[in-house]
Amino acid sequence: MKVHVLSLGDPVPLFYNQDLSNHVDARVRESLAAVQSMNADAFLNAPTDDIIADLVAKHTIPVPTLRADQAYIDGPHEVEIRLPDYGREARLRGTLLALIIPFEGEAGMFYVNPGRWGGALRGNLHYNNLVLAMKGENLEPAAVDKQFKARIQEIEDYLNAQRAMADAHRNSLPNRLRPEIEARKKKLLEARQMVAGLSFPIRARPDTPKTYVAPVTRRKVITTPPATTAPFNPEPVLDQTNYEAILGIIDSMATVMERSPTAFTTMGEESLRQHFLVQLNGHFEGQATGETFNFAGKTDILIRDKDRNIFIAECKFWGGEKAFLETIDQLLGYLSWRDTKAAVIIFNRNRNFSGILQTIQEAIPKHPHLKRALPKRSETSFRYLFGMPIDHNRELQLTVMVFNIPQPT
Repeated sequence: MKVHVLSLGDPVPLFYNQDLSNHVDARVRESLAAVQSMNADAFLNAPTDDIIADLVAKHTIPVPTLRADQAYIDGPHEVEIRLPDYGREARLRGTLLALIIPFEGEAGMFYVNPGRWGGALRGNLHYNNLVLAMKGENLEPAAVDKQFKARIQEIEDYLNAQRAMADAHRNSLPNRLRPEIEARKKKLLEARQMVAGLSFPIRARPDTPKTYVAPVTRRKVITTPPATTAPFNPEPVLDQTNYEAILGIIDSMATVMERSPTAFTTMGEESLRQHFLVQLNGHFEGQATGETFNFAGKTDILIRDKDRNIFIAECKFWGGEKAFLETIDQLLGYLSWRDTKAAVIIFNRNRNFSGILQTIQEAIPKHPHLKRALPKRSETSFRYLFGMPIDHNRELQLTVMVFNIPQPT
C-alpha cells in the first residue's frame, strides 16, 4: 500500500509509551488463565506438550523484523519549516525526505520499551511500514544518509533488546505452564474417578476422555484402574518408570550379546528375541510374550496388562534407511490408539556402526508421523515422540535402540 507521507502528521515517539516487562507479565497471566479455561474434555485428550506448544505460540511476544534491504526514499517534498527566532517563529521553505522501511511483526511493538529509557527516536507507522522523516532547508546527501543509517541502527538495538526479553519469556513459559497443566489434569481425573466410585448411577458424556497413567511399581507391571462400572473408564498405560526399567533390561541383554559374539553369531531375529523375552519374563512376572497378535499384525515383544497392550517392541537386523523407516511403519501399524510406549531394537552385524547411527538420526525426521525428538538415552539409544496414524493427537513414545553384534574372530 502506498505511503502518503505528507498525510501522516508529525512523527511520534518510538519505544516510549509502554514497558515490555508489563507485556511479558500479561502474557504469562493470559496463558495461565487459558489453561484453566480450556474445555475439560479437550484438555484431557490433548497431550501436555501439545498444549504447551500451542499456548507458547499464542502468547509469545511478536517482535518486529525490519526489512532494511527493502527500504526506499520517498520525496523530496516541499514543506514549511518553523524555526524559533528570538522569541518569534520563522517560517522557511524546506525539503522533507522520508525513509520507508517495510517490517514484519506486530506494529504496536514499536511503542514498547525493553528497558532502554532515554531515547529520542521518532517515526510514523503506516500498515507494515515504518516511516522515518528528515527535513531541512539545505539537506546534504551524505548527512541524510548517515543520519538515516544511525536511526536504523538505534531501532535495531531496541528491537534486539525486545527480542532478548521475548526469547527469555518464550523459553521460560513452558516451565510456568507445565505444573499448571499437570495439576489441572490431575484434579480433573481425580474428580472423575471419585464420581465413578459413587454408588449412584451417573450418565456419561459420549466424549469423555479414555486414558490415564496407571501407577505401577518397578520390576512389576501393575495397573490399577478404578474398580467400577461407572461410565468413566480410564485406560491403563505404562508409566515412565517401568518403561525405563524395560529398556534397561534390553540394554543389559544386548551388552551380553556384544561381549560374547560367538554365542549369538548364528542366531536370527526370532532367536535373539527369545533371549530378551526370558529376561523380561524374569523381571515382569511372565507378562512378556512373543509373536502375539496386536491390532493390525504381529510384533516381536509385547507386554500386556489384562486385555491391554502396554509395551510393544520390534526387533530387526539393520537393512538400510528404507528398511528402517518401513520397520517404524510396521510397528505403528500394529499399535492401537491406546498404546503409548514402544521400541525399535536394531541389531547390526555390518561394519561402520557410527555411520548407521548417523543414518538413523537423519532418517527419523523424514517420517510423516514424527512430532519431535526427545533427549537421547545414550549415544546408541534415541527417543522420539510420534503421533498415532489413526489419531495424531494420541502420542507414542518410541525409543530406537541400536546394538552392535560383532562377527566372531
